[in-house]
Amino acid sequence: MSDAKTRLRALLARPEMVVAPGSYDAISAHAIAHAGFEAVYMTGAGTAASLGFPDFGLVTMTEMVANAQRIARSVAVPLIADADTGYGNELNAWRTVQEYERAGVAGIHIEDQDFPKKCGHLENKQVIARDDYIAKIRAAADAKTSPEFLLIARTDARAMLGLDEAVARANAALEAGADMAFVEAPQTLDEVAAVPKLVRGPCLLNMVWGGKTPLVSLPEAEAMGYRLSILPGLLLKEALGAFDKMLVALKAERRHPTPQANLTVAEVFRRFGADEWDERRTKFRDPVKPRAAAE
Repeated sequence: MSDAKTRLRALLARPEMVVAPGSYDAISAHAIAHAGFEAVYMTGAGTAASLGFPDFGLVTMTEMVANAQRIARSVAVPLIADADTGYGNELNAWRTVQEYERAGVAGIHIEDQDFPKKCGHLENKQVIARDDYIAKIRAAADAKTSPEFLLIARTDARAMLGLDEAVARANAALEAGADMAFVEAPQTLDEVAAVPKLVRGPCLLNMVWGGKTPLVSLPEAEAMGYRLSILPGLLLKEALGAFDKMLVALKAERRHPTPQANLTVAEVFRRFGADEWDERRTKFRDPVKPRAAAE
């Protein structure tokens, strides 16, 4: 079987836009694959939340890579992961690419925010100088051990410097070796539609409920020219709502509420490969046949 990087490249070569819902752990990644999606996205905000932090750049590169590795090995579909700022300068970005690639991730995005970074849909962000950002992207491209590994250049410059500067950074990053551009948080439908026309390469659209970017349907995004769409908070926000609902019901009813996913214990474990593991219980127990006596 081809590796995850090659499978992701094959998906991106098709006419259809690739859709990668956001996962924050192996459970959410399993749900995405189980639903039939062909790629998974590891959300940085969700990873931070799973460790008890807001998305303020508090999670380290090694913590992010560790989560990405757990997710990548738990599903058969390619994983695209948030790699924040590359966790420093060009040297850090170079190491970041190598660590994510070794972890089995198919692609990452690296952004141009300054420290302390934060979610792209919050206020009061800052970005580094364009030349510093492009140097970081150039280093990240050089660090790839496989040309198939997808390097996505994200820019948050729209919020502070305007759409023209964001597009200029995206184009410069593509010229520096990035494989795809990610203009974060366009603020109007006209801007969302303009990005794939102005950027000279494949583009990613980030769909965030309650964020700065107006939401469009997946067919609309594809018609605009986007090649990849991520939905980072889709399952995290739904999970928080489900958790709140169940805990309120438990307090009120003083008995175990009926879960939304009304599964037996065996059905839950089956979702995570129990049948295959059960098969291995006896697979290796056949008696060893004695070797024929030497003549």
